[in-house]
Amino acid sequence: MSTYSQIAWLPLCGGLTGLGLVASWFGFRRRGFAAGLRGVAWSLLPLAAYLTGAIEMFWKMGVAIGDFASSFIFSPKVWSGLAVAILAAVAFVVSGLLRRSRPAKDGKSKGSKSKGSKSKGSLATGSLATGAPAQKGQAIAARSGKGVAVDDDDFSDIEKILKNRGIS
Repeated sequence: MSTYSQIAWLPLCGGLTGLGLVASWFGFRRRGFAAGLRGVAWSLLPLAAYLTGAIEMFWKMGVAIGDFASSFIFSPKVWSGLAVAILAAVAFVVSGLLRRSRPAKDGKSKGSKSKGSKSKGSLATGSLATGAPAQKGQAIAARSGKGVAVDDDDFSDIEKILKNRGIS
């Protein structure tokens, strides 16, 4: 196995940059200035990585990943840890599913709890269940003298305010 110091990085990165610049020239000739400029940008990256020391960092990261993978494959301790992690993930997902499907204390499911009965647009659940808005709408209809069926959509208060101010 070779180490980082045994590889001649400057000629390798310089060669990659040179090949990339030649390919960029051909890209410039065939596809235009934008494609050539993008090729130049990609071509300069190997040389920049060498000059900034990023090549050595990437080398060390690759060695660390390789060491981890080789120790991971041949270690029963690591495989048992992976099994425990998978078991924890499955338990988490199952508990979330059970929590969603659990009935509420009043026998209804959590999604159809009292929020549905308080919706403003629902005549059947909102006005007839509580009685108060429907009675209010009937009282206003009786005062106006119109025998119109009650269509209480919670705009009766707004209509009353508008009529009081002379806006209709």
